[in-house]
Amino acid sequence: MKLVKKVKKPDICRMEILDPQLQTYLETHCDPEPEALKKINRDTYLKQLKPNMLSGHYQGRLLSMLSKMVQPKLVLEIGTFTGYATICLAEGLTEGGKVHTIEVNREQEDTLRNNFELADVQDRIELYIGDAQDVLFGLSENIYDLAFIDADKKSNLTYFELIIDKIRPGGLIIIDNVLWKGKVYGDANDTDTQLFRKLNDTIAVNTQVEKLILPVRDGVLVIRKK
Repeated sequence: MKLVKKVKKPDICRMEILDPQLQTYLETHCDPEPEALKKINRDTYLKQLKPNMLSGHYQGRLLSMLSKMVQPKLVLEIGTFTGYATICLAEGLTEGGKVHTIEVNREQEDTLRNNFELADVQDRIELYIGDAQDVLFGLSENIYDLAFIDADKKSNLTYFELIIDKIRPGGLIIIDNVLWKGKVYGDANDTDTQLFRKLNDTIAVNTQVEKLILPVRDGVLVIRKK
């Protein structure tokens, strides 16, 4: 009798869509994770209910590099969690620059402020606690050089539409999780997957911007405003 080898299907429950060995290789061939971020990474996995929401080493270095390339004066972040990505984005700020970051969960405030002090970026970060849409309406006077969207996924398209006019020409919008565990290009048809497909499809035909999806972790959409 001929034995048929079963092919293991990818685990769509994990955030990384890449092969774990490739992910490890990438992390060992980029800049090392700063010590403060190592501690935040470790503490997040020890103390938070959903630690996989953390950007992590490789994606963090990507955010840092993009920020350093843009050299922003003002950064907008929607969804702070434990502040890992916030600190990475702050690495590229010009002299006197600020990251305006919005976190809905008030229970995270003490953790965030402690983490910002640990990384010595507390003077470069303006933390807002509250509903992102409410906070955004109060920031109408600001024009941002870079924005990172990594909050409640059902509102991604709404956030994009709310901030596109707040981004300067040549500025970037970065949206996380756009490959949605690989489900957007598969047969899945649940509500969340449909929302991500709508987001990606809408931005793909938007003539105000240039766009590129990078297969980093769960998919990172990099958008440049023309």
